[in-house]
Amino acid sequence: MQSNVKDNVLFASPKTLQEREAVAGSCIRKLGIKFPAVIDNIDNRTEQAYTGWPDRLYLIDREGKVAFKTKPGPFGFKPGQLEAAIKSLPQ
Repeated sequence: MQSNVKDNVLFASPKTLQEREAVAGSCIRKLGIKFPAVIDNIDNRTEQAYTGWPDRLYLIDREGKVAFKTKPGPFGFKPGQLEAAIKSLPQ
């Protein structure tokens, strides 16, 4: 949590999809995220199906299947592993 305070990305839990979108947009801007991000519905259906909590990075292949999944973040994020997985996908 200390890094969230330092990065100024500490928010109350959103109660609506619109609030969730606003929080995500703020985090993307403040953290300088340069890759596409998706937002789960307010019922957290995707998180429950893919064990995305607290946060994870996924690589989805052209057939819509999970090709790579990190361990829980932020400590499980290994950008080099994700980059290698992207490069290993067939063109």
